[in-house]
Amino acid sequence: MLIMSQGGSGRSDDDDASNTPSATSFDDVGPQVERSAAAPWLSIEQQRVWRAWLLGAARITAHLSQDLRQHGLELCEYEILVSLSEAPDHAVRMSVLATEVHQSRSRLTHAIERLEARGLVVREPAVRDRRGVVASLSSEGMDLLRQAAPDHVRAVRHIFVDPIDPTDFAALGRAMNAVLSVSD
Repeated sequence: MLIMSQGGSGRSDDDDASNTPSATSFDDVGPQVERSAAAPWLSIEQQRVWRAWLLGAARITAHLSQDLRQHGLELCEYEILVSLSEAPDHAVRMSVLATEVHQSRSRLTHAIERLEARGLVVREPAVRDRRGVVASLSSEGMDLLRQAAPDHVRAVRHIFVDPIDPTDFAALGRAMNAVLSVSD
């Protein structure tokens, strides 16, 4: 059942006529859902692209996560190690790190605890105000990142970069930049 589109239901003429929605409802969801200017529905093409993006993003995440498991890492943990490796002195305040890796502070704290237990990250009070906490990449964390990175890049190329035509890839970059520019 299509619930986000104004398009036709795809039913054949042989379908039961009693299932035909009223003229004031969406063809795809039945008479209980009325058109609303406050919530415009997606066109069939918009819905197709939206669902392809959802499935594609899930497939990419699953593929990258599976690939990183050979190194004992989850994708969110890898992102943390990368972010720390790119920071001055390989250290970032936890609140800033949460924003950089797009994780809630609670989720980040749990991930950092796992990485810290493995000796990949160290947490210390912030030098300037002692109220904040800074996460730092340990030498063991950097070593693991150096081991995992080549495999991760191959996986990203395999599932994301190589299958996409360069023109489409550039358009995808523009589209994601537009998405990122939308305020919360």
